[in-house]
Amino acid sequence: MRDTEHMGPVRASKGSGASDDAVIEMIRQQVLARMDVSRQIEDEEVLELIHTVLQGYSGQAALSIHERQYLTKAVFHALRRLDVLQELIDDTEVTEIMVNGTERIFYEKQGKLHQWHKSFASEEKLQDVIQQIVGNSNRMVNELHPIVDTRLENGARVNIVLKPIAIDGTALSIRRFPEHPITMEQLIEWDSLSRDMAGELRQLVQAGYNIFISGGTGSGKTTFLNALSAYIPQDERIVTIEDSAELQIQGIPNLVRLETRESMLEGVPPITIRDLIRSALRMRPDRIIVGECRGAEALDVLQAMNTGHAGSLSTGHANSAEDMLKRLETMVLMGMEIPLSAIRGQIASGIDILIHLGRFRDGSRKVVQISEVKGLEQEQVRLHELFCFQESGEENGRVKGKWLQTGRLLCRDKLCAAGL
Repeated sequence: MRDTEHMGPVRASKGSGASDDAVIEMIRQQVLARMDVSRQIEDEEVLELIHTVLQGYSGQAALSIHERQYLTKAVFHALRRLDVLQELIDDTEVTEIMVNGTERIFYEKQGKLHQWHKSFASEEKLQDVIQQIVGNSNRMVNELHPIVDTRLENGARVNIVLKPIAIDGTALSIRRFPEHPITMEQLIEWDSLSRDMAGELRQLVQAGYNIFISGGTGSGKTTFLNALSAYIPQDERIVTIEDSAELQIQGIPNLVRLETRESMLEGVPPITIRDLIRSALRMRPDRIIVGECRGAEALDVLQAMNTGHAGSLSTGHANSAEDMLKRLETMVLMGMEIPLSAIRGQIASGIDILIHLGRFRDGSRKVVQISEVKGLEQEQVRLHELFCFQESGEENGRVKGKWLQTGRLLCRDKLCAAGL
């Protein structure tokens, strides 16, 4: 333990004009000075040190119970958690946190964006939080590698872009996922899709149809993929592949989860999604689930779907189901220059069902369209729509509408083979 005999109590007065940030930082420094850095210190010991320092805190008036609790929490979060962000992270109704430099912090709650009244005390403190995040997930971010995707211990997705790449200050984005996976029944209750659609999707998943989920940013693709995976028979072997592990596959005992690795040190090669897909093919999976297709790995996903891994699932960013088909073509060309007709043939034979999700102006997320990939017609991939959402207006600020069944499944071979 460091010698603290000559250390006096914190002397910042509440009436001296010192800001909350200054007082919190002063107490934090006092606690750090008393910590034994030669060993691992538990959270309980840190709290005891904070209480000890607060007992010596003097000012023009004694601290109230509320002020003492506030300072204890703030100092503890600054030392052991994610500082001013921790309160937002602990709020289960906050789904997204966006940090634009030290001063501007925004968050999404119940589908609405708000600006957080707190800010980081300094750029150094923001960088400390960022290094804590990447360190806990065995990632690295610095001037040479200023962009990183990672996750928090609770599974929340994190994206970091350091300045000066982020011109107005380091950008930190955290997207929170529910602690307990959202079920298809909950999505039905939230009017994200109809019960008839869920029943049809259950059969399609159980029968081994290859399904691709598309949608814009924040439309709920990962959440929907998690809910859809609950229909997978429990006796199958599943391999999931992701940039950062976010999927919450439940009820599958024979589950292998794979995650990419960035090239953090010289001489240490990265492990890409393409590498993981090739490896997964040798693991005897019944199905392969790729969290998101963003680039050249789209070719590997299509090849996996075309080589006996029926029932595989993946997602991708697009504004419509038709746009997703075009994006898949572009992504495949990023990895290999092959004739467009061959790419379209791979898409038509590999993907059976395309589900498109949308996020509406009221913050709600809904299945906009479910289509069957009909095949090639005049060298174009054609879709056969099965369900669509028809909007009818608004009521009390909420988007209203209904789902219409606009078609019947044409290719029923897999359903027949599965006895469904």
